[in-house]
Amino acid sequence: MPVRTAKIFATTLVSLLTCAVFITSAQAQQQAAPSGTPAAGQTPPAPGSALFGRPETEGAVRLAPVAPLPIPTSADKLPVAKLKAPQGFKVEVFASGVLNARSIRIGDNGTVFVGSRLIDKVHAITEKDGKRQVKVIASGLHRPNGLAFHKGALYVAELSKIWRFDNIEDQLDNPPKPALVSDQLPKDEPHGWKFIGIGPDEKLYVPVGAPGNINNPDQNIYAHIRRMNLDGSGMEVLVQGVRNTVGFDWHPASRELYFTDNGRDWVSEDLPEDELNRVSQTGRKHFGYPFCHQGNFRDPEFGWGKSCEDYEPPVALLGSHTAALGMRFYTGEMFPAEYKNAIFIARHGAWNRSQKIGGDVVVAKLNPDGTVKAIEPFLTGFIVDNKYIGRPVDVQIMKDGSMLVSDDFNGAVYRVSYGG
Repeated sequence: MPVRTAKIFATTLVSLLTCAVFITSAQAQQQAAPSGTPAAGQTPPAPGSALFGRPETEGAVRLAPVAPLPIPTSADKLPVAKLKAPQGFKVEVFASGVLNARSIRIGDNGTVFVGSRLIDKVHAITEKDGKRQVKVIASGLHRPNGLAFHKGALYVAELSKIWRFDNIEDQLDNPPKPALVSDQLPKDEPHGWKFIGIGPDEKLYVPVGAPGNINNPDQNIYAHIRRMNLDGSGMEVLVQGVRNTVGFDWHPASRELYFTDNGRDWVSEDLPEDELNRVSQTGRKHFGYPFCHQGNFRDPEFGWGKSCEDYEPPVALLGSHTAALGMRFYTGEMFPAEYKNAIFIARHGAWNRSQKIGGDVVVAKLNPDGTVKAIEPFLTGFIVDNKYIGRPVDVQIMKDGSMLVSDDFNGAVYRVSYGG
């Protein structure tokens, strides 16, 4: 076997084994004994586990995280025909074979970069002579979920480090050795994967999630959004009380930061809801976690003696346990005028609800003052017979005004365009 072929085979095998371990773990969790007490010899979930705090009742123990498929779904098997968008919109496969496709960023030359959470790779999607190619441009990373692109450089956030690949689009076939931007991030696995972005102030924004389902950590270290200079210096905490944001963007006119936040688990199937939040100059800089959720619901453990009025409320609620992740303001020209400066939000989909919700892309239409006028369904069809056939993670506006949507369940990226 040629050396290059062997190397590709080996790295692919490692990726598949990683996903297989994740799936086996999830399946084992789903097969937990349906009783009020753990099965004999069963170890209780660790505090950082997604199952920590789960009631040992028949309905609750049936719920466990949804594992992605171990290999990407082939293009002809992707569920595009089942996906529905408003009249005049078209949904098509942009790229398949992008294992564990998560955050999306677009380079100056049109390269589409895609991060991952369960494997060690960052992919690049390029187009030549009308054909798209998917190639690995970074590997050996730990949860390289977060991506940002700025002035020719691709920033990649691992669990606890941020790297910069300079002039990456000129070196896709032989990527440069990355420069370390920062290694000053916690190494906790729960909510440790990052979504990153570069703001209008030319600073790099990085969230650090709460290290578990529900706890009260030092908020100078966890449960916040921080920012830093592009070289990693000048790090500071911007806002606190943020449990786990995996998506944010800046309003094109006001330049205010909006972000999604995932609510805590195991209070009930219906509470609390995920949030859409706004950081304003006059608003409070604490968004409630772990004391108050969704702006009006005090935590049953940490909310005693607290008032939700002391914290900044969300501008909109996004459904209970819907896992609202990537979001972008629509700044393109292709879609109808009603979508201008609206927010498209990918909802990964609830796993700890008996009746699945989310698993879609919604659009938040805003009032002139930046408040939310309405939240409407936009791209649906990822849930069939209460089971996921795809799970959207991130959205990204293309230069032509179309929108990309990543799907980590199938390892694919879709393109949504408008033709009237």
